[in-house]
Amino acid sequence: MTLSPDEIVYGTIGPFAINATLVFTWVVMALLVIVSALVTRSLRVHSPLARGQNVLEALVVMILDQIEDITQHDPRPYLPFVGTLFLFIVTANVLAVVPGFHPPTGSITTTAALAIAVFLAVPVFGIARVGLRGYLRGYLQPTPIMLPFTIIGELSRTLALAVRLFGNIMSGTVIVALLLAVTPLFFPVVMQAFGLLIGVIQAYIFAILAIVYIASGTTETDRRLQTPGEGDAP
Repeated sequence: MTLSPDEIVYGTIGPFAINATLVFTWVVMALLVIVSALVTRSLRVHSPLARGQNVLEALVVMILDQIEDITQHDPRPYLPFVGTLFLFIVTANVLAVVPGFHPPTGSITTTAALAIAVFLAVPVFGIARVGLRGYLRGYLQPTPIMLPFTIIGELSRTLALAVRLFGNIMSGTVIVALLLAVTPLFFPVVMQAFGLLIGVIQAYIFAILAIVYIASGTTETDRRLQTPGEGDAP
């Protein structure tokens, strides 16, 4: 039993190993691109709308509502990033029910890359909101002594984000494999449905946490800049 798709190697190109994580990451990306192209090639403004367009619009509205509820700002600037994160993770997790498919989210390298993307998105959106100088100055408020603690806090939550998704997906895969080995005639259908539910939930949680981190970064910067420091005039 393999614990990570990194362990499944299909071949090598020079010093680089072509493992299941890399292969199925590209499979998920290709699938998303193809489906997106098919759904958006014939968008309509008036009824009747195609079924794919209805699903797409419902998904976009759901993500926009979640972003707006958390950030209390215009959600549209955050939609491409957060929506892409959610769609990639949920597609990778849901496809785990397909025989022979190894979800790339079961690899710590994939979840770390996603977490790093969120880590980098926080300053990007913060700078877009208050400017580079204002964002950097926010790290020194209310006192420069807090700078190392702020940096440590951002690094630790990035690590927690990566490990949480990896641990949940890997543990779910292991549990399903063990139950299928013990009772192969009863559990397959139940556990496949359970795996689908867990995959969707984990994608939702990751996207929500990404929104929370981005919103907290920009909001906290605004608050720090609006709060006079100890040496500032009241």
